Amino acid sequence: MRAMLFEKPGTPLFERELPDPHASSGEIRVRVLACGVCRTDLHVVDGDLPNPSLPIIPGHEIVGVVDEIGPDVKGFAIGQRVGIPWLGHTCGTCPYCRSARENLCDHPLFTGYTRNGGYATHAVADAAYAFPLDGLGDDVAIAPLLCAGLIGWRSLVLAGKAERLGIYGFGAAGHIVLQVAKAQGRKVFAFTTPGDTKAQDFARSLGADWAGGSDEAAPELLDAAIIYAPVGALVPAALKAVAKGGRVVCAGIHMSDIPSFPYSILWEERQLLSVANLTRQDAIDFLRIAPSIGVHTTTVAYPLARANEALDDLRSGRLTGAAVLVP
Repeated sequence: MRAMLFEKPGTPLFERELPDPHASSGEIRVRVLACGVCRTDLHVVDGDLPNPSLPIIPGHEIVGVVDEIGPDVKGFAIGQRVGIPWLGHTCGTCPYCRSARENLCDHPLFTGYTRNGGYATHAVADAAYAFPLDGLGDDVAIAPLLCAGLIGWRSLVLAGKAERLGIYGFGAAGHIVLQVAKAQGRKVFAFTTPGDTKAQDFARSLGADWAGGSDEAAPELLDAAIIYAPVGALVPAALKAVAKGGRVVCAGIHMSDIPSFPYSILWEERQLLSVANLTRQDAIDFLRIAPSIGVHTTTVAYPLARANEALDDLRSGRLTGAAVLVP
């Protein structure tokens, strides 16, 4: 299913100042309407990430309706629709929080990893890390924005002003970022699992200037590449694909080991970067800009009881776009 995310493209999502990170904002409880299935959920379930808070309810692309508000919470109302992303809490006092880098907080909490998430009928969130979703469209269509969209946006910003952008791994994040990049006037080259013609056709249908396997060479050198697939072997491949001074951005929270590679493919001031989590400012920026782009998401909805099936379809590469659970 492909759905228009925004009912009124161009309408500002909300005007909101970030709350004081040192203040206790309290919590809200939401009735879950939809929760996206992210590759990070797979890493949690499969034990790839260290020190999860077990037992844990996964899920960090939550769209819900507020049904209970803590005594210290301001700015939310019963019945209001909100989004709850991966970043669930930061300490507000470490050097990273104090320098506008809360994504690197020394004492964070992450939704669906170190605090319970949205594979449920209800979820509890720190109100300072929930975002109003007033004026947006379908719940299922919105859910992938809350990680695939936000991490995609952060990785695109880190990629810089690349006119020729490569995307390695064309799933939930890739299909959103391609639309944003094309709206910005960039050329986009999509790299998929070799032989995955379905994903390549999907990329071209969204405006990719070229689509092929990750074992193929794009028709032009790239100015930057973003790697969404958790495959370390793609790092040297992407470095070979970027021009002098180009950037390769690793956007996943987990990746298989990167094989050794010759210094010559990093030389000439190529850069290798990673994305770690997100900030609330990323959410504010992306959720403001996305309506003017008219982004669409392609989703497959599953009943909550089929969560394991959705995870397995993602693990096996059977999905086009993003999976979303609906209680």
